[in-house]
Order: sequence, then structure tokens, then C-alpha cells
Amino acid sequence: MTEAEETYYTEERWQNWLSRVDEEDLDPESEESARLLFNMQDDAAIAVAKVLSAYKDGSIDDEVALEEIRDIGEIVLSEAAFESEEKLILVDGVQMSLRCVFAAAEEYVAGGPAPEGTIGEHVEAAVAAEEDEDLDTAFAHTVQAGTLLIEDDDELDVTVLEDIEYGLVSDWVSGLDSLQSALADPEVIEKEDDE
Repeated sequence: MTEAEETYYTEERWQNWLSRVDEEDLDPESEESARLLFNMQDDAAIAVAKVLSAYKDGSIDDEVALEEIRDIGEIVLSEAAFESEEKLILVDGVQMSLRCVFAAAEEYVAGGPAPEGTIGEHVEAAVAAEEDEDLDTAFAHTVQAGTLLIEDDDELDVTVLEDIEYGLVSDWVSGLDSLQSALADPEVIEKEDDE
């Protein structure tokens, strides 16, 4: 690691979130529980956004950026160990949303933004592919939407989530929404944690 680099995410940081989930009496219907899970998701997205910002401003090269993104993914996507089946399912939902964030970030660094289409068009194509049970294509379109979001030429309209039937695409789009917020303001969760 060079001096120009920083630690973008740590095992300890993720474990702190898992500990909070473990300690809380989570109710998927409650706003407080939902906020904890969203903050957990947003926090990981912020780490990815910081890597992407460093890559875009030339502080780190593509090789380091890809390594950092993969490192964060390895930490966040590792299997959680809860006795509660419900908590496992809730954290799995957060991890599923973040899968698209990591894939879009890697794709952006490795190949740049999607050469054609808009975020909305890719999301629509992803929804159609999911309806046809072609999940690989659905994921690929959501990732392409993510690369356009990272390039910042286009914006994800979050109201699209209201029109998507709950499923994998809605999870992935939720992850992209976290990434969009993180790219706009990469300090939000950390400020909250410091209070």
C-alpha cells in the first residue's frame, strides 16, 4: 500500500454492523430496523464510492482500484453467522443489493461506462429479463446502469423502485441508489456514527 492510499473498509467495520444487527430485536416492518439495514448498506457503498473517487481523480490506478473494490466485496459478502434465520435473510438482502454495487464498480474501472443506453433503459431491460427468468441478463443490465451512474452522465430515478415488483432487480437497484447517494455525499454515515 502506498502512502497515497487509505484503508477504505475493514473487517472490523463490517463486523460492527453485524454485531448491531445481532444485538437488535429486528422487525422488518419497523422503520428503525429498516434504517439500520439501509445504513449498513450505505456504509459499504460509501467505501466503494471513495475508491471510485480516488480512481477518477487519479490518486490510485485501475489495478489498485480493482483490488480495493474486491477487498471490500470479500469482507461484505462473506457469510454472516447468526442463529436467527430471519437476521440471516435480512443481511443477505443487504449483501444482494451490494453485489451489484461491487460488480458495477469493477466493470467501470475495467471497461468504463456502458457504451450505449441510459440508466432507465438498462433498468427496464433488467426488469424484463427478470420477468423472463433470465437473471444473468438482468444482472448485466443493472451493472451497466451502475457504470453510467458512476460516470455521472445520468441519474438513477429512485421512483423506479416503486414500479418494480420486489425481486433481485429491485434489490440490485436499491444498491445502486445507495451508491448514487454515496457518490453525492460520501460522509453521510460516518457523520452519523460519530454523533
